[in-house]
Amino acid sequence: MKKTILILLCLSLVFAACGTAEEETVEEPAVVEETESLDAPATTTAQVLDKIVFGFVPSAEQAELLDNIQPMMQVLSDGLGIEVEGFVTSDYSGLLVAMGSGQADVGAFATLGYVTAMNAFPTRFEAIAKSVRYGSGSYHGTFWTTDASVCETTPVIGAFENINGVATLVEGSATTPPDVKALQVGWGFGDDGLIPEVRDGVTTSPGLACEADLSVMIGEEVLFVEEGSTSGYLYPSLQLKKAGIDYTSDIVQRYAGSHDGVISGLYNGDAKFGVTYDDARRTIRKTNADVGEKVIAFGITEEIPNDVIAVRTDLPEDIKQQIYDILAAYIATDEGLAIMDDIYGWTDLVPALNSEFDVVREAAEEFGLYDD
Repeated sequence: MKKTILILLCLSLVFAACGTAEEETVEEPAVVEETESLDAPATTTAQVLDKIVFGFVPSAEQAELLDNIQPMMQVLSDGLGIEVEGFVTSDYSGLLVAMGSGQADVGAFATLGYVTAMNAFPTRFEAIAKSVRYGSGSYHGTFWTTDASVCETTPVIGAFENINGVATLVEGSATTPPDVKALQVGWGFGDDGLIPEVRDGVTTSPGLACEADLSVMIGEEVLFVEEGSTSGYLYPSLQLKKAGIDYTSDIVQRYAGSHDGVISGLYNGDAKFGVTYDDARRTIRKTNADVGEKVIAFGITEEIPNDVIAVRTDLPEDIKQQIYDILAAYIATDEGLAIMDDIYGWTDLVPALNSEFDVVREAAEEFGLYDD
């Protein structure tokens, strides 16, 4: 049975470590027993709410992310008048199991993780918000290299954008960012818009990009995030397939466990090719100001719907609406924007419906993720 196999896979993945912080342990909700019916009522009763549990998947090391989300949890607690506890799972599957078993009430999911969750527990999840990154409700996977010799042209300050369905290199300059939706490394917000980013007197290098054919990766090691990552595995792999490249045999797949792990691996010379969401170089720019020079973009995938905040379907309707309203108002503040940018690169929230993710479900089915 497809669902049973998927859940067993998810349960096995819950114990996988993320990043390199093995000594840092973050307690997760207990895992649901395998004998529990997938469509049984959630174990937390919606009518007796004295606490809300909000789960996150890692975008950085677990302990660091757990610290970063605390101000948001406090804002939610104050607004709802109920204790809101945040936790960080070891990977995407941990959040799926926690919410599917009723041990978490709210979750911030990456796109494929949410579609997988809906497939595994069809009646348990309801999308209430979709993230916006710099004016866009969609994003891409980005192909990276540290080897400029694979470029067909000299790397320039720039970034890729899908224009009329074609991945197009858009150039910028040392004083002007490329005109793309995703915020690029080396740029921050000033009073008059985007300005070169300077931290502690050190200027963050703007990101370089070049044009190169995906075939330059054939025979090479490629750092992916993990098989449950939409932008860090699924869409890039589909892109390779469409280009006539067998992503299972024409390249050597390696997994870093997180987007910042891929960028760090490339920066440190562990591989010369990798894939992440949009400009994930921003995740290590605070400690590696030259990451935009060393890690070069050379392509992007097709459009992917943005991350989602989902709730248990049996939460009271007024609680669902309050959670959305509080989070949308919080991200509109300077503090909320700064925190959500650091955590996931979110700059706004808009309402969402489960039906918006049908296109990702179709891609997952084409990819064979739910096959027997």
